[in-house]
Amino acid sequence: MSPSRPPGPPARTVFPRTSPAVLADDGDALTFCTTCAFSQACLSEGMDKSALMDLHVLVEHVGPLHAGEHVFREGDPFTAIAAVRAGTVKTYQVDRNGHEQVLGFHLPGEVIGLNAIHGDRYPCNAIALDTVMLCRFSFPRIATLAQRLPNLQQHLFRLMSHDIGVASLFARDNSADERMAAFLIGLSRRLAARGFSPRRFQLTMSRTDIANYLRQAPETVSRVLRRFEQDGLLHIKQRDVEIVDLPRLEALALAVLRS
Repeated sequence: MSPSRPPGPPARTVFPRTSPAVLADDGDALTFCTTCAFSQACLSEGMDKSALMDLHVLVEHVGPLHAGEHVFREGDPFTAIAAVRAGTVKTYQVDRNGHEQVLGFHLPGEVIGLNAIHGDRYPCNAIALDTVMLCRFSFPRIATLAQRLPNLQQHLFRLMSHDIGVASLFARDNSADERMAAFLIGLSRRLAARGFSPRRFQLTMSRTDIANYLRQAPETVSRVLRRFEQDGLLHIKQRDVEIVDLPRLEALALAVLRS
């Protein structure tokens, strides 16, 4: 009788479903939420949540917001930034002709509202694509705390720099295949960092939104996804995606991601 095979690692949750391993909790008196975007920066300064409360850095838990509800709208007064705890938030602008331009899709652990720091009003709209939970941080209080915590200030700068880098990803003259591969690999890596499966996930955004974000026609997005499936890179069923050949998809994405 052959020896039994040792159990493998537990299967990761398929986004956007949640499990105790990835569901953002409220923390307690001495620990942060599991998706807190600032906890590591503050903890590296030797401060726990009780110390932050002493400094009046209050965090407001917001939600649930349902699909179609706005977190903020372009022109609203800027008072806070928000970290996504669960769900997906789309940011977008509408031009003078009424055409929407998708700026990004924000997943658990990611921050929205950073592009409003330089002004007094939000320069874009943010809308829930599914059921969304948020942590809202008063920006004046975070800014005051950052003056006392150099690591927190550096973390804010890194977040802003990352947003600028992401915004320029699809400004280059890359092929439709390279753009789609980069989009899917980007989602895979971001979800894996939050404890979700890097190979299986649901596209919580519409193909029209994906096409808008990638600066492509919706028919191009559908055609590329079909070709990826025919070539054995993906399995697709409606919005459910399974990456079958991760190394090949990463190689195709390299021209865009360059990392």
